[in-house]
Amino acid sequence: MIRRMFLALTASTLIAAPAFAQSLDIVDTAAAAGSFGTLLAAAEAAGLVETLKGPGPFTVFAPTDAAFAALPAGTVEDLLKPENKDKLVSILTYHVLPAKVMSTDLSEGLKAATVQGAEVTITLEGGAKVNGAPISTADIEATNGVIHVIDAVILPPEG
Repeated sequence: MIRRMFLALTASTLIAAPAFAQSLDIVDTAAAAGSFGTLLAAAEAAGLVETLKGPGPFTVFAPTDAAFAALPAGTVEDLLKPENKDKLVSILTYHVLPAKVMSTDLSEGLKAATVQGAEVTITLEGGAKVNGAPISTADIEATNGVIHVIDAVILPPEG
């Protein structure tokens, strides 16, 4: 009897786990992952957290903490200054598409308009990339979109 109850409880937990995982929005999903602290701090400084918690749908090409750390020394600290908020918003919104785009929707040479306004280009040769930044983990679903983890910070075109 106890064994049967334990098995039923275990099975119900396993069945419910995927539903719980998808009950988080993009911001909470990124926070739960633990490797996007810099991205989340930048989104907070840019005033974008509430937008990214909104209904979406969004696709976020999310640079990891290591991707931000690879930028020249002092770059992140400089971008987080209040006087650089417009530049920070431009860079962060360049990482966001105003639609849910799964990895199966990506094709070689695909150009997609970002929330920032400029386009990003997807390439597939040698693995999926956005503007040359490798997509290391794709299709992390959230209630309001999807996250694709990238290994570099991509910058919008100047001008």
